[in-house]
Amino acid sequence: MRAVVCEELGSVVVTEAEPVEPGPGQVVIAVEAAGVNYVDGLFVRGRYQIKPPLPFVPGGEVAGTVAAAGAGVTEPAVGTRVVAMCGLGGFASRVAVPAAAAVPIPDRLDAARAATFVQSYSTAMFALRNRGALAAEETVLVLGAGGGVGLAAVQVATALGARVLAAASSPEKLAAARAAGAHEVADTSELTPAGLKESARRWSDGGVDLVYDPVGGEIAEQALRALGNHGRYLVIGFASGTIPALPLNQVLLRNRSVVGVDWGAWSLTDPLKQRALLEELLGLVASGRLDPVPPRTAPLDAAADVIDDLLHRRVVGKVALIP
Repeated sequence: MRAVVCEELGSVVVTEAEPVEPGPGQVVIAVEAAGVNYVDGLFVRGRYQIKPPLPFVPGGEVAGTVAAAGAGVTEPAVGTRVVAMCGLGGFASRVAVPAAAAVPIPDRLDAARAATFVQSYSTAMFALRNRGALAAEETVLVLGAGGGVGLAAVQVATALGARVLAAASSPEKLAAARAAGAHEVADTSELTPAGLKESARRWSDGGVDLVYDPVGGEIAEQALRALGNHGRYLVIGFASGTIPALPLNQVLLRNRSVVGVDWGAWSLTDPLKQRALLEELLGLVASGRLDPVPPRTAPLDAAADVIDDLLHRRVVGKVALIP
């Protein structure tokens, strides 16, 4: 099989590898698409808190068909189309995962969209509903709305009945956010952080109910100030590369809350609840209430360039590698 291998931190190469076989309780997935996420770039650069021993195959999100099943596995059956979070090993033509991690996908979801679905959409649903207690008709300011995590938040928030102001830094990203269902957009390449705050307050008639922030950086404080009474600031991540220091007096004012969102840790510690959340999301896809954004696709040989584009925030939406 072919695989993308990180042999030394900072770079990857595509090599031929020994085909994987399923162990007891595992299935092997013939990978049709592998989602590329920001965290994959952090793994390759050695900048993530978990540092796997070298060499390793990055890639934590795949979609494809069950090609083989190990001892004790009855479901999913060989031939079933599935999506799975595998942690590492996904940038390859085959990957072995626990059978319980392979979740059947609806017919209307193609492999490329499925492979870029789980992390972004699970994060959005966990953040907005489980951590942010989003209610219908509330208002949400989504920062970094042109990226994969941001676009997922736009779609999930609208599916939950909220109104969304999408903030992004280029016409292409703003157009993608509108296409995903944003009710209004704000161009952060033209607005100052204070200007974004004022725009959000005007749009929401006094202050938004939630801020969804996967970006961090200099815009964070003004986004916090854009919250209204009992507003909730959801801390998703720091794609800007800068962890902001937020003034606590702005949290005290208007009874605001700052809420941490660590979907990855939650999904690992409570896999049954994560599976239920994912099955709910896939049900929304099957019913047509969610229509995941098609990703850009690239061959395995382009993995290094794709990772670099993600780390430098040059990607609109998501990217899937096709073995």
